[in-house]
Amino acid sequence: MKALVTGAAGFIGSRLAARLVGDGHEVLGLDDLSEGRPDNLDDAAGMDFVRADLRDPEAVERAARGCDVIFHQGAKRSVPRSLVQPVLTTEVNVVGTLNVLLAARAAGSRVVCASSGSVYGDQDSFPLREDMVPRPRSPYAASKLAGEAYAGAAWASLGVRAVSLRYFNVYGPHQDPASEYAAVIPLFIAACLAGSRPTIHGDGEQARDFTYVEDVVEANLRAAQAPELAFGRAFNVGGGGEPTSINRLLAIVAELTGADPDPIREPARAGDVRHTAADMTLAGQVLGHRPSVDLREGLRRTVEWFRDEVAIPA
Repeated sequence: MKALVTGAAGFIGSRLAARLVGDGHEVLGLDDLSEGRPDNLDDAAGMDFVRADLRDPEAVERAARGCDVIFHQGAKRSVPRSLVQPVLTTEVNVVGTLNVLLAARAAGSRVVCASSGSVYGDQDSFPLREDMVPRPRSPYAASKLAGEAYAGAAWASLGVRAVSLRYFNVYGPHQDPASEYAAVIPLFIAACLAGSRPTIHGDGEQARDFTYVEDVVEANLRAAQAPELAFGRAFNVGGGGEPTSINRLLAIVAELTGADPDPIREPARAGDVRHTAADMTLAGQVLGHRPSVDLREGLRRTVEWFRDEVAIPA
């Protein structure tokens, strides 16, 4: 298989690229390196790479030529950043996705698009199922929902074999704690290892469905082989366990690192939802995907990687 991975120098894209190369596939990575780190690609030795912007349709089309599958991971992520930069978020996440879909049509490629569980917003019942009406609360969530809509329309009207995956709070080794918009798990691990005070927004009882990155990679590979029933549809990719509160998450990280953190309490952030929990039934039935790494084991592996690979300032 020849595969294109957009966002290849990012957290999830680099893990996916490394897996594809390790499995013997021919891989081309595309990234503009505005956020992705070249050292993320060290595990994907032998992968070809092109530096390009998803908003450049000609560059995306050139990269897609001859590819059997496009794994579209490139995006401007983060709910807080989308509140500050809604136009940039929309341009990259929506126009960029459209460019990928049109490139896939020209190349005859399948597409697996990275979406987000944030499209659900706040719902009245849980777990979250794909047949619920989305209620996005941020420009980021809206941009991901728009990408799903374009993928569905591309299958319905253009014959592009596209599948969207709604990721829920992905974490694991290689996730960057240094970014202004870093996710909570690398921030907590870095703070506990450094002996500094982590920050909790709101009361900390907001709960999340955390998903280990290797399970997300596996979901992508299964989606690339999905039957026609999956085309034009979106599927949850969650952790498979009970949602975990932010307070509980910090307690587990503290135990694994041997820390006794005294968190800084700040106001809740605009755009954040209160509760997420993915129903994985549909992904299991149609894609054959079921998560295999529970939160505690995933955190143990992540803490171990941070200890060995990340220089934590004291």
